[in-house]
Amino acid sequence: MSGTTPGSGSAPSPIPVLLYHAVMDDPPDWIAEFTVTPRDFAAHLDAVAASGRTPVTISALTGRGTARQGGTPQPPLPARPVVLTFDDGFADLPGPTAEALAVRSLPATAYLTTGAITPGLTSLLPPGPMMTLAQAPALEGYGMEVGAHTVTHAQLDTLPPAALHRELRDAKAALEDTLGHEVAHLAYPHGYSSRAVRRAAARAGYVSAVAVRHAHSSQRDEPYRIARLIVRRTHTAADVESWMAGGPAAGERARVAPFPESPLTLGWRLYRGARARIRGPEFAG
Repeated sequence: MSGTTPGSGSAPSPIPVLLYHAVMDDPPDWIAEFTVTPRDFAAHLDAVAASGRTPVTISALTGRGTARQGGTPQPPLPARPVVLTFDDGFADLPGPTAEALAVRSLPATAYLTTGAITPGLTSLLPPGPMMTLAQAPALEGYGMEVGAHTVTHAQLDTLPPAALHRELRDAKAALEDTLGHEVAHLAYPHGYSSRAVRRAAARAGYVSAVAVRHAHSSQRDEPYRIARLIVRRTHTAADVESWMAGGPAAGERARVAPFPESPLTLGWRLYRGARARIRGPEFAG
């Protein structure tokens, strides 16, 4: 990423890209595992701010901006970056969550599921408190970058080509119509992708895409499969401090992308694809 050239055999420097979902005290059961309380979130942000790392957006991490930035070259990536990302578009995002980031001058990237936040549309996400598409410009007012998280939150690697293209194209178009500028960054629902999905994302006009992988990213990471660390309700400020230092959370292991997919991941994709052919698109849970 960022046009860098890998070193001669040296290990890549870890870059934490954190994945948040909702920030609230009483979340629906289906997202509770991936929700942090406002109090814990504030402690996480304070740990990030005290870490000596420089928070940047996905655009800055990848060195690939959007038309909104006038086509000007991105500044050099700081020596110790960190990226904060938010998936789906929960109701707290354009309010207290964005305010908590702004008061600490922390930029972030939000990936919005347009079917879940647009009146009259639907998604595969279970019911929950969501923001609206009309609030997307407010995120930018707080200094956040907006990316797409598809229309329905489908498992993209199980879709036929036409449906895959619609998910990528329609989400991008809806956000661009609302924001009035290009939207060039994507998050895969559930983190699921494949070579075909990554090629489709590039053809649809995205210049980067984030996965999950629960690992640190690096400047050698793949721009269409950027690794993120998924934040669960059990993660503490001490875990965030460890991530900022390039290490693992308590009880976990430290990995740095890029790394090849495991046979287990490939087998899980085949199983999900077979299930989708029988049941149709569904939320993975």
